[in-house]
Amino acid sequence: MSAQTIAVPRTRTRGFYVALAVLVAALALAGFWRSYFASLLTGNVVETLPLVHFHIAVYVGWLALFIAQAAFAAAGRIDLHVKIGRFGMGYGWFVVAIGLLVGCGMFVIRVQAGAEAEAIGRLFGPVLDMLVFAPLFAAAVHSRRKPELHKRLMILAMVTLLVPAVSRMRPFMPSLVLVQLVWSAPILLAMAYDYAKRRIVHPIYVFGLVLLLVESPAVRAAARASQPWRGIGAWLAGFVK
Repeated sequence: MSAQTIAVPRTRTRGFYVALAVLVAALALAGFWRSYFASLLTGNVVETLPLVHFHIAVYVGWLALFIAQAAFAAAGRIDLHVKIGRFGMGYGWFVVAIGLLVGCGMFVIRVQAGAEAEAIGRLFGPVLDMLVFAPLFAAAVHSRRKPELHKRLMILAMVTLLVPAVSRMRPFMPSLVLVQLVWSAPILLAMAYDYAKRRIVHPIYVFGLVLLLVESPAVRAAARASQPWRGIGAWLAGFVK
């Protein structure tokens, strides 16, 4: 999300990118619908820590900001895109900070409650998510003077955050392959759009597809249960017992 007044060509970003941003948000909301949003909308507020509710509110705000920025660019309002981007830069790093805070906070609570094994396993996801998202977001901010690269990096960064939501769709999918396809759908659609319009696929999307395969739910499950991660988790648990 652009962060300062720069010489950006006033060409209209295709409406495709707005639709892609909406798709990313829809996947996030669909993944958490059954476990969180449905109860919230029916008045049966999910019983969890206030910090977790705050974390979800921050993430929903981030999705809304992502859609708004895509819409401003598509409408040719680069001035608004740039102006709001200054706020978006700080918000992005706030998303990282809150993600790590909630992940580590829940780890401490579970360890102190005697559920060390569960705590170690469930810490892996939030830490990996932020370790992957943060450098991609930093690269997107750094490339804000290059709109074609900037928008693709933002799309990839946003898609990497979808894994917790898409993983929650597993009960409705016959295989992990389908879970992976749903998670990769925004990138696959972006690649198809690139090829249809430019007869070439941007390297960022190719890199992104490989990245999603490397950190797939199946690979994550294996890494989370691995002895090295268990050793790291046990070492961390030693500080909070």
